[in-house]
Amino acid sequence: MIAHTLFEPLGAVIVVGGTCLATVLRCGLADTREALASAGRLARPRFDAARARAELAGPVQEMRQDGVIRAEPHHFGDPEFDDVTDALIGTRSLSALQAAHRVHKRRRMVRSRSAARTFEQAAELSPVFGLAGTLVSLTRLPVDPGAAGDFNAAISMAVLTTLYGLLLGNLLFAPLARLIARRAAQEEHERQRVLDWLETQVAPALPHQSSAYSAGHGAGQAGGQAGAGGAPGPGKSR
Repeated sequence: MIAHTLFEPLGAVIVVGGTCLATVLRCGLADTREALASAGRLARPRFDAARARAELAGPVQEMRQDGVIRAEPHHFGDPEFDDVTDALIGTRSLSALQAAHRVHKRRRMVRSRSAARTFEQAAELSPVFGLAGTLVSLTRLPVDPGAAGDFNAAISMAVLTTLYGLLLGNLLFAPLARLIARRAAQEEHERQRVLDWLETQVAPALPHQSSAYSAGHGAGQAGGQAGAGGAPGPGKSR
């Protein structure tokens, strides 16, 4: 009984169909497809930083033992880290690793922002089409005062279309936009942690970084010994 009372086919078509059509016209087909794809990805497992580190641990150990020159690329299905390790092995440079990471990060951020923006537009448009459905229902008010049934049906449609617009915007589209943005921010944070760990692990195995590290470490030790030998003790006289 409640479902029958709250369901108005014409009002639902006006609100849902009008909102979707206006969103496509405003945002474009490409952004709309990306928004739907991003919404579908929410049902998939999140990026697993622990698994990524476990997959990279073996190749990293080989690089530290045998050097980057002898290392073989190791792909485990993550496009970013596959490209990052390829760039690292191919150029033996952390700058290439960071550049590959920036390319993938920029691509992901563009996708997530366009998807969130599309759902935000839909959230803004749905109450507008709720109002449009209300206006359409008011045009169906009977002229004959005796047609009480038609009058009640028109008023019911006016109320329900307004309700549909509010619910669609605030319980579906707006939460989807925020969820996509939060998921993207969390993934970027986890990926950055794995990348920082990877840089720390492979830096000693790279020619330039390892020599710079050794030179800096040796200079620090020499400076400490010179300071210890040249400074007079508290009990010695000048």
